[in-house]
Amino acid sequence: MKTLLRIWPFFKSYRLLMFFALLAVIAQSLFTLVVPSLTGLAVDQGVVTHNVNELIFLSGLILLFSFLRGMATFLQFYLGENAAQGVSYQLRKTVYAHIQSLSFGFHDQAQTGELLAHGTSDVEQLRNFTGRGLLMIFNLTLLMLGVTVALLKMDWRLAALSVLILPAIYWRAARFSLTIRPMFRIVQDQIARLATVIQDNAAGMRVVKAFGHEQEEIAHFDKENAALYDGYLDSTRQTAFNTPLLQLMSNVSTLTMLWVAGYLVIVRAITPGELVAFYAYLLQLVGPVARGGFLMAMAARAAASSERILEILDAPIAVANRDDAEQLPPIDGRVEFQDVSCAYHPGRPVLEHVSFVVEPDHMVALVGATGSGKTTVANLLPRFYDVSEGRVLIDGRDVRDVSLTSLRKQVGVVMQETTLFTGTIRDNITFGRPGVDDDTIRRAAKAARADEFIDRLPDGYDTIVGERGASLSGGQKQRVAIARALIMDPRLLILDEFTSAVDVETERLIRAALLELMRGRTTFVIAHRLSTVRAADSILVLARGRLVASGTHEQLLETSPVYRDIHASQLSSTGDDAEPGGVGPEAELASEVAG
Repeated sequence: MKTLLRIWPFFKSYRLLMFFALLAVIAQSLFTLVVPSLTGLAVDQGVVTHNVNELIFLSGLILLFSFLRGMATFLQFYLGENAAQGVSYQLRKTVYAHIQSLSFGFHDQAQTGELLAHGTSDVEQLRNFTGRGLLMIFNLTLLMLGVTVALLKMDWRLAALSVLILPAIYWRAARFSLTIRPMFRIVQDQIARLATVIQDNAAGMRVVKAFGHEQEEIAHFDKENAALYDGYLDSTRQTAFNTPLLQLMSNVSTLTMLWVAGYLVIVRAITPGELVAFYAYLLQLVGPVARGGFLMAMAARAAASSERILEILDAPIAVANRDDAEQLPPIDGRVEFQDVSCAYHPGRPVLEHVSFVVEPDHMVALVGATGSGKTTVANLLPRFYDVSEGRVLIDGRDVRDVSLTSLRKQVGVVMQETTLFTGTIRDNITFGRPGVDDDTIRRAAKAARADEFIDRLPDGYDTIVGERGASLSGGQKQRVAIARALIMDPRLLILDEFTSAVDVETERLIRAALLELMRGRTTFVIAHRLSTVRAADSILVLARGRLVASGTHEQLLETSPVYRDIHASQLSSTGDDAEPGGVGPEAELASEVAG
């Protein structure tokens, strides 16, 4: 119950529904307890005495209370289910919002299928228990108390016998709960792993088919699916064994108590009507107790799901607004790193004591080997991660002192792996500024050199791009991403290897689009193209998390052995980077940005 109680605050908005549902449970229990007593009276005062009128009258009362019990049962489940649906709605909303607020560090480790299972299967298991199981347990508790009181009024020996036998049934149900709960946790974890396999395969279907790896992926899926099947079988085996055992214990207890009650009738300690009432009470009590295994299984599964949900909700938000965070006013774009160190994991720094200053409207190229810290420098600017030591300043303000929203609204990011969302091209361009007018959208698309292919599409800006933009080419997706960044009008721009996966002609179009995007903005570029590096106002050379050199292309060729090695081995040069006797694109790019 400890984990389930952690979910109780989500009932706050639906406590009135739950209150009336509990009232319905109480009413249902009372009407249930009245019927056996009326049945006993009908036997004693109608059947035994041959009083037809009394029999008809009591039969009418039995029908009335049975009808009222049915109405109470309907209200119990209807109101309870309404409250449970509301709780699951709030819970899904809270889980999703918390996932959105978790830092990049969490998402670097999280699996998509796991997150999907938390928001769907786990919440559904919890809803099923809170909507029905919780009320059924409350109902069972009331019935046990009510029947015990009724039996005490009838004969203390019957009450004492029930008190001795029923706890044994409850003990068995509790033992079953302890056994089945870890099994359901294994099942829920396996559902998440299977969802991850499906999600990964669906997202990477082109790669799977390109490598002819379909049979291997089917085998991988079969392995995880078989593990889920085995987990379900283990839990079902336990349930299948426990349920008949509880029923057997219930029937044995019923038979034992019936023999005792029959003996009391024979010795005239109780009347035949009281025997009938006692047996009716016993059936109403033993039946729900026998279903205790089912309720315990439901509770165990809900508890396992609650644990998994709370693992997400308890995950710390590593990057969050400070209580006194201010709104970042419109920036000029001056960036300063003051002795910055950063570690994604304790004791394993990816940046160490990096310091530099970039003036507004300057273009900076970040170069270095894989794992040198280039992307980390870029990630610290919009505060995707926090520094371990030092400070990152924009216009003299520490990025940790301003709100994340006001910071990221002024930082544009064009990533190497362009992510488009299912929807129209218009939706993707306006992702950061929903609701802007068509003229603004078209100007951004034109500046990004995206209008030429968008106008050729069947539905233009209303064309559905499909999941992850699968219906567009790499260059087209990249230009949509540039338009998305342009429409934000950011003062600080980050370009992460933006032309590494496109052909030369597409690269020309993207570079032309970026000329417009970079104009009048402070730009950080992570690039492997020599033309891009040459066009930069300054170059920062990183090696093993340290800034080892900075300067222009010509200066670094003369002064930095590390840069000369990078220039010789890593900076790719296409046939368009330099033309004999002419001006190469890098010089053109530099002059246009400067102008």
